[in-house]
Amino acid sequence: MGSQEVLGQAARLASSGLLLQVLFRLITFVLNAFILRFLSKEIVGVVNVRLTLLYSTTLFLAREAFRRACLSGGTQRDWSQTLNLLWLTVPLGVFWSLFLGWIWLQLLEVPDPNVVPHYATGVVLFGLSAVVELLGEPFWVLAQAHMFVKLKVIAESLSVILKSVLTAFLVLWLPHWGLYIFSLAQLFYTTVLVLCYVIYFTRLLGSPESTKLQTLPVSRITDLLPNITRNGAFINWKEAKLTWSFFKQSFLKQILTEGVYDIVNNLGSLVARLIFQPIEESFYIFFAKVLERGKDATLQKQEDVAVAAAVLESLLKLALLAGLTITVFGFAYSQLALDIYGGAMLSSGSGPVLLRSYCLYVLLLAINGVTECFTFAAMSKEEVDRYNFVMLALSSSFLVLSYLLTRWCGSVGFILANCFNMGIRITQSLCFIHRYYRRSPHRPLASLRLSPVLLGTFALSGGVTAVSEVFLCCEQGWPARLAHIAVGAFCLGATLGTAFLTETKLIHFLRTQLGVPRRTDKMT
Repeated sequence: MGSQEVLGQAARLASSGLLLQVLFRLITFVLNAFILRFLSKEIVGVVNVRLTLLYSTTLFLAREAFRRACLSGGTQRDWSQTLNLLWLTVPLGVFWSLFLGWIWLQLLEVPDPNVVPHYATGVVLFGLSAVVELLGEPFWVLAQAHMFVKLKVIAESLSVILKSVLTAFLVLWLPHWGLYIFSLAQLFYTTVLVLCYVIYFTRLLGSPESTKLQTLPVSRITDLLPNITRNGAFINWKEAKLTWSFFKQSFLKQILTEGVYDIVNNLGSLVARLIFQPIEESFYIFFAKVLERGKDATLQKQEDVAVAAAVLESLLKLALLAGLTITVFGFAYSQLALDIYGGAMLSSGSGPVLLRSYCLYVLLLAINGVTECFTFAAMSKEEVDRYNFVMLALSSSFLVLSYLLTRWCGSVGFILANCFNMGIRITQSLCFIHRYYRRSPHRPLASLRLSPVLLGTFALSGGVTAVSEVFLCCEQGWPARLAHIAVGAFCLGATLGTAFLTETKLIHFLRTQLGVPRRTDKMT
């Protein structure tokens, strides 16, 4: 498979992921508005923060390292060993769900049972749902490695829609069940998600169509189960060692970046999750398939190196522009967003300052997502281990800085400490990318330089919207607020128009890779 074809499939995967994120957020928003009419905000808060954090942390620690390691390289490998390695996520998930469940029940404050009943059951079922989802990990990785775009879209959309229908039905008819509703719906969601992948591969591998797919490494559904390979090795130890390196990095990453929660986190990182996460996940697969891990750029196929450099350049430019837009306009519209979202209770306190600080953090998140996406796909195992050592050294300075900044400026200090941590990680990745391409004619990091005209437009927009906020928001009533929104819309349009005229290379990339429909076969 050529690099251009891989790029096209990665772009389709990213665009479909973006559409899925928008769909899921819309469904979640409508569902929460419906649920709050029947259940207390305390129950909804425990689900959306405490239990969801348990579920996501269990999955992250159990599978993130395996995904990064097993999606590296091409599809031509001993997939039996790779699948055996992926099945190890299940016992690891059992361990993390039990360990984190114990922390959630014994070390964290347990909600008042009169206000939030069945909390212990919720912890158990959310942990169990994470383990159930891990049962589908070998199927998911195989599908991602072969770019089965439609399968991902159908499986995740169907699961979310059915979960939402079940939740709404139980809330309407059995509201006294409380956390039972969300726990059963979450378990139902993961079960449906796994079944979609299992049923798909069962039907595919049992059909005449599978014989035409010469790149598919399995011929029977039983080939996806754990088994002893021809050479007697249960797993590929090279992949296992790489997984261990990524696990140490994931563990440190979870510790260093966790901490900004609730409303500010939900509002501030919404665009980051919608745009950057699908791009990071999809293009990590692209870089991992096109580039040979641990090899210098001059020792690889130059066509692939050139394509990877062009894609990295465009992604960096996209992340920089999106992050700058969020930062510049977020400063002037944080108070209004919080006022609309939660009224004076949120907009009159420290919320606006927190959200403004978080807008800066989102800019760094955007750039870091793209740089690490490339870096972790191209690094050798030894380089990943050295990066982990830097992360470990960073953890102590991060904790000290968090303590000092938090004492100095409260919650904003913790966000600033996270910005410092993210800045160091970006610096590490930029140094790696510079070294990687220094002997080649490609300079993807040049995309981090913006034209003076565009920079001037950003600065002017920031100044105009800041003045507009002072005079029009937020105590003057809705006519003034609407005028403030109109000013922002005009400045945003001017900024996007300037970007369209000055960043022609990026516009060409978006048009050719994300905007033009491509011929797809039945698999994708």
